[in-house]
Amino acid sequence: MKHLSHLAQIESYLAYMIQHHASDMHLSMNTSPVMRIHGLTEEQTKFERLEQFDLQAISEAIMSSEQLHTLHNKRSCDFGYSSEQHERFRINAYFERGNLAFAVRWLDGQFHSLEKLHLPPQIAELVKLKDGLVLVTGATGSGKSTTLASLINEINKDRPCHILTIEDPIEFIHHNQKAVIHQREVGVDVPSFAEAIRNAMREDPDVILLGEMRDLDTMHAAITAAETGHLVFATLHTNDAVGVIDRLIGMFPGDEQNTIRQQLSMCLRAVVTQTLARRSDQEGRIPINEILMVNGAVSHLIREHNPSQIRSIMETGRSLGNQTFEYALAKRVHERAISHDFASRLTSRKDQFEAALRTLKAR
Repeated sequence: MKHLSHLAQIESYLAYMIQHHASDMHLSMNTSPVMRIHGLTEEQTKFERLEQFDLQAISEAIMSSEQLHTLHNKRSCDFGYSSEQHERFRINAYFERGNLAFAVRWLDGQFHSLEKLHLPPQIAELVKLKDGLVLVTGATGSGKSTTLASLINEINKDRPCHILTIEDPIEFIHHNQKAVIHQREVGVDVPSFAEAIRNAMREDPDVILLGEMRDLDTMHAAITAAETGHLVFATLHTNDAVGVIDRLIGMFPGDEQNTIRQQLSMCLRAVVTQTLARRSDQEGRIPINEILMVNGAVSHLIREHNPSQIRSIMETGRSLGNQTFEYALAKRVHERAISHDFASRLTSRKDQFEAALRTLKAR
């Protein structure tokens, strides 16, 4: 590949990712590109091994001077990139053991329906909300961005309103449909998440997508926006729909936590956690979603700091749209999308998983 320009070289890698449905790619010294396909990583030895010179030249080919300055001063830089095939990628350039490396995530730019993404039908109800806070949580690579992009696209298709997204970097490019949509990129259009969401109050949004709640100022502003008549979607990195509430409150100083708990009890509308599991029936991965729909009873339990009772409501309140992670796992096993053995390894509450599976089989 060395006869190619380095821009053509990275474009050939990206094209290969798309062709083989790779979600991620890693570029580092002394290895060929490593790609994650259906959840498993594999070195793509059809490409030559990369030298530090190649990685440096690739960075200069795809990064702006400002991004290169950030990379060399902060030793890491996140940015978005659109390929020659008009596909969107999120890239993190960083240093490891003194050498440059890249982590590349393919953002499948097609907006799939919630049904095509195999998301539970109750998630579609979230686009009908008029205000409040919706948290979509999960580990890195769990598909949070894709789920949120699809939710925003559904609103964009169906509701005449103003949508404002705040991201770092912009991942999915939206275009006006019934809604007017503006997308602000941290570091390009605005200095920080906190400043962007504070500014949003003067920009007449109905719906706000907040790519990440990184600090207390951003969390404060997001909760305030949700309290004052805006619908706010935001992400956190956690896999427990009940635990995320205490985790969020626990990030605040002790003397503020009671106030935040009261505010959250009033404005939180739903928590959706997401994990991707490899399918056993076909290639690909399928989401496992734990869902907490917040009603008056849950709001009261948030105020009273009673997480065990909230979990009980999740277990017994499926008619309200709730489902525990264990029930979601059992549904995927019942559908034969994932194997029983694989599912049982994903949960520490095996008795609840088995009970949910028995309930589904008895129907």
